[in-house]
Amino acid sequence: MSEKPFKSLTLKELSALLDLDQSTVSRVVNGEADKYRISQATQQRVLQAAAAHGYAANNVARSLRLKRTHTVGVIVPEISEGYSTSVLGGVEDELLKEGYFYFVVSHRHRPDLLKGHPRMMIARAVEGIIAVDTPIEEDLPVPVVSVSGHKHREGVINIELDHVRAAQLALSHLKELGHTRIAFIKGQTVSSDTDRRWSAIVHQTKALGICIVPQLVVQLQSLDPGPGPGVEVTRQLLDTGHPFTAIFAFNDITAIGAIIALREASLRVPKDVSVVGFDDVLAASTNSPPLTTIHQPLRNMGQVAASTLLKLIREGTPHPQSSTLTVYPRLVVRKSTSQVAGREV
Repeated sequence: MSEKPFKSLTLKELSALLDLDQSTVSRVVNGEADKYRISQATQQRVLQAAAAHGYAANNVARSLRLKRTHTVGVIVPEISEGYSTSVLGGVEDELLKEGYFYFVVSHRHRPDLLKGHPRMMIARAVEGIIAVDTPIEEDLPVPVVSVSGHKHREGVINIELDHVRAAQLALSHLKELGHTRIAFIKGQTVSSDTDRRWSAIVHQTKALGICIVPQLVVQLQSLDPGPGPGVEVTRQLLDTGHPFTAIFAFNDITAIGAIIALREASLRVPKDVSVVGFDDVLAASTNSPPLTTIHQPLRNMGQVAASTLLKLIREGTPHPQSSTLTVYPRLVVRKSTSQVAGREV
């Protein structure tokens, strides 16, 4: 059951909650804190409380919500090279073409920001919200489009990849090359794609007659957006002593980390171990060796999300009927995969 829509606090209520003068709180939320020499600690405290409780900064923000602001809010886990920036590129393509302004916030999976950012966006008069790999837990008074959110809530349009097809493409490719001892790197528990992708992999390994060896399944723990987490878990795979000839990684950056760890262990990619990534970000094609990967149409997903949201805004549909728009992957074969050593072509 969804939560009830939140009720914004008034300036008086927010000031009482913080035990601060109304003038101090007003100056902070209206961007005048430095002018009045209000400390950074107080500014941070006020802004965090305002976000958490959905305080609308001033009467202008409230009135703007009744009009067209041509502004959209975009929420992402983090802003770094790879998944989020590729989706944002598509969002930007569509919004700029239609004359819309947008702003982006990241939450790094912090519960207070996951809850506070949508509220703060409403307070800043956005006409709609695009949530990228981010769960939306509350009913909001504007339309919401989710990219890879996998929470089929009432009033949210979902843009999702066909993960079963993605798993089938990657695993069929490896099997055709003779790989049956495959190691798997799962995503972090906080990623919306992790469970869906792993379920698809389990389903497709059974269909293809590939055995999943429990010791050859590891999960990313660190939220570091670089290759470091991939290096770490690949070292764990190597330390088990269980042989494997291929790795199917959760994403391309993790796959690049896996290649680094394999080289540290004096293993050659792909001669000794083949590696398959996921997403097909820019770094996949420029890596050494160039990465075989599942192309996820991230930019297109961003474009579809933005065009869908703008349609809902124009039609005046703040709470659309929940639905899912599916996009499809393709396999991009590069030089990080090859025949199993000793197997005839």
